[in-house]
Amino acid sequence: MRNPLQEQLLKAGLAKKGKVDQVAREQAKQRQGKPVATEAPEKIDTQRLRAERAERDRALAAERNAQAHAREIAAQVRQIIETHKVKREGEISYRFNDGDKIHSVLVNEVLRAQLAKGTLVIARQGDGYELLPRAAADKLRERDASVIVLDHGQAAEAKPASDDDEFYSQFKVPDDLVW
Repeated sequence: MRNPLQEQLLKAGLAKKGKVDQVAREQAKQRQGKPVATEAPEKIDTQRLRAERAERDRALAAERNAQAHAREIAAQVRQIIETHKVKREGEISYRFNDGDKIHSVLVNEVLRAQLAKGTLVIARQGDGYELLPRAAADKLRERDASVIVLDHGQAAEAKPASDDDEFYSQFKVPDDLVW
C-alpha cells in the first residue's frame, strides 16, 4: 500500500516504482514487527521479583527448619531425661549452683556419693531437677549441654584458668621443696 505522497512522487517522475515498493514493504514490516525494547524492562522486573520471592521463601523455609530442629532437640532431651532419671530418695539436702542461684535436692548417702564421684549428674527439667547416670548425660551433652547443671566428672576438665594461675606460672617451684 502506498501513501498519497508516494503516488505523487511516482506521477511526477521523482521516484522509481521499485524503490517505492521497497519502502512500502519495509514500512509494513515495521508496523507488524514486535517492539522488543518496551517489553524488556517489564520482563527484567518480573524476573527480579521472582528471584526476590524465591530468596524470601528459602529464608522462611530455613527458619522453619531451624525451629523444627530446635523443637525436635528439646523433645529428645525431655525423652532422655524421662527415661533415664534416677529415683530420688533420702533426707540429705544436696546443694548445687544453677547459674547464680543455689538449689537443693534430697538424696540418700549412696546417691550423694555417686554425685560426688561424677557417676551421677544433675539435669534441669522444666522447673525441677533430675538425677541422671553418666551415659544419659553424655547423650544430653551431644544435644544440649545447657541442660546439665552439675557434673563433677567434667568439672576438672572444663575449669577455665584464672588470672592468678597465669601470674604464678612464671615462678618455678623447686623439686626438693618439702612441705
